[in-house]
Amino acid sequence: MNAYLSVWKLRFINGLQYRAAALAGMATQLFFGFIFIMIFIAFYSQSTVRPPISLQELVAYIWLQQVFLAFVMLWFRDNEIFQLITSGNIAYELCRPCDIYPFWYSKLLAQRLSSAILRCFPILIVAFLLPHPYKLTLPPSLSTLALFLVTLVLGLLVVVSISMLIYISVFWTMSPTGSILMIAIAGEFFAGMVIPVPLMPQWMQTITYALPFRWTTDFPFRVYSGQIPQTEALWGILVQLAWLAVLVGFGRWWLRKALRQVVVQGG
Repeated sequence: MNAYLSVWKLRFINGLQYRAAALAGMATQLFFGFIFIMIFIAFYSQSTVRPPISLQELVAYIWLQQVFLAFVMLWFRDNEIFQLITSGNIAYELCRPCDIYPFWYSKLLAQRLSSAILRCFPILIVAFLLPHPYKLTLPPSLSTLALFLVTLVLGLLVVVSISMLIYISVFWTMSPTGSILMIAIAGEFFAGMVIPVPLMPQWMQTITYALPFRWTTDFPFRVYSGQIPQTEALWGILVQLAWLAVLVGFGRWWLRKALRQVVVQGG
């Protein structure tokens, strides 16, 4: 366990060094936050029916997407792991006196945390200071905020578990491009990052609820605004834990199978 904590700490500290990239990312995320909110303001102004999610809740949903983008984006990658697999340097990883799955998991988790910490607080400050209707509002209660933090952390763990499957697939495909494109595009859509899940048709919502992606983004962000009641949020936490157990269990099994078949050539 100490080895994995050390890896996490080193990668976390290393990730905090990229301040220029963080500044560029903050500017981009603020820009897209404004664009998405303006689109939905125009959409809501022309709506003749009561929407399933209020504009204030939707604004909070969009800002939280931008604030915690590093937590939820599936196209976030560690090229070092891809190069280890495709170049044959995975042999060095096999010589380490530790399990590869938690070793890589710790690195990916630290990368996302460090990236989010550099960007989230400035974006939060700006979003809280904006005028209505662009303003990010506080959760309805402290208990709602506590539930949001729990669901956000569990969603992060689920995202990293899904990301691990992308890396493991490269043992067979030898190229990360296809896996990243397929999983990232499908995952971000069904997570509600393109169209919020409450605005999807009912048949599409049924599909979304059956997949793990929605529990990484849509669920915690709607818990924050109170759009999902606290009792439902507690049941959702159990679903997140179940998905986390399934994804981690499958990922460990798939990685063991890949390592049994891996062939490293060279002198």
